[in-house]
Amino acid sequence: MTRHWPAAAAARDRHRHPRAVLPALCATQITSWGIVYYAFPVLNPQITAATGWSAGATTAAFSAALLVSALAGIRVGRIIDHRGPRTVMTAGSVLGVLSILVVALAPGLAVFTTGWLLAGLAMSATFYQPAFAALTRWWAPDPIRALTVVTLAGGLASTVFAPLTAALADHMSWRATYAVLALVLAAVTIPAHALALNAPWPQAPTAPAHLGLGARTVARSRPFRMLAASLTLSSFAVSAAVIALVPLLIQRGYTTTEAAWALGLGGAGQTLGRTLYAPLARHTSPTARTVTLIALGGATAAALALTPGPYALVVALSLTAGTVRGNLTLLQATAVTDRWGTTHYGRLSGLLAAPTTTASALAPFAGAALALPLGGYPHLFLALALTSTVASLTALRSASTSRK
Repeated sequence: MTRHWPAAAAARDRHRHPRAVLPALCATQITSWGIVYYAFPVLNPQITAATGWSAGATTAAFSAALLVSALAGIRVGRIIDHRGPRTVMTAGSVLGVLSILVVALAPGLAVFTTGWLLAGLAMSATFYQPAFAALTRWWAPDPIRALTVVTLAGGLASTVFAPLTAALADHMSWRATYAVLALVLAAVTIPAHALALNAPWPQAPTAPAHLGLGARTVARSRPFRMLAASLTLSSFAVSAAVIALVPLLIQRGYTTTEAAWALGLGGAGQTLGRTLYAPLARHTSPTARTVTLIALGGATAAALALTPGPYALVVALSLTAGTVRGNLTLLQATAVTDRWGTTHYGRLSGLLAAPTTTASALAPFAGAALALPLGGYPHLFLALALTSTVASLTALRSASTSRK
């Protein structure tokens, strides 16, 4: 992508980056994702056993939170564009604490679901999208390094909080565990967002003449719609593949422990992938890397479908798939900036994230539902590979306003 800011201005901007923002967002992303998102799959078996609620009902409540997050994120992005992230992310942290407490204290499934709907609003104001909007404006014109650092930190959320949640649950009820986690969430995220995000909010840069389109015009354009469609299809395929990997390997005769290790090492690959994105971005156009990365996601799904073993090869494929996923996270974070600049980043990224987050929320259920009629998990992975191929071809049609 051709940069449209003078080098001297870029050098000056580097000295204006608010120092506290990056470490604060690293801490809050780890904590918010770890408690509001990753604690649930750890605690859900205990929740269903203790309450008698079905796993389908509790998981549906959690998925509803993701859908609320997708829809609310559009409005959150517009607010951040105009007012900055401090108020939104601080309020989101407070709401996140309250929502987890509602979940912990819920006497019945209706209140439990209400707590998760509130958590969805908190996710929209505290997860990656608002953090990306903040970093993109403060670190303009080149936010990739800052985005990479925060996503690397966010990638540790499950590593830190899944074992911590399990350890707490070994010694107390799921309700008490969630209450303790809510206190941790309050102690880390509320002061970090309130105190560290108080730097002056820069004015949105004026887009160059050939990119000087309003947010509404961009959102209605064919390139934006094609980009949204390709990322949505890719998100569906990737999310379904992550959740279906363990049952795929178990169906092939591997133990649950072996399957879990393969999935976990895929997470390590995700971290590796995020470190590789910056050099990839320097040497490829936005459209070329979008098409290539989505196609690679499909290729890894096909390879997993067609490779029953040996185990070391399966693990290597999972690691490779994780590397691709890590790149795809940053691809989506920079998709708007690479094509239309930072002027309307919050609003446009929210519009882009809404369908992709929705697809990610629905993918686990859809994947499990499709596995049986398709003839098993290997055939499901082939279908997901085909979905990624369609997504990659669709991404070619997002090229008309892209610039290298």
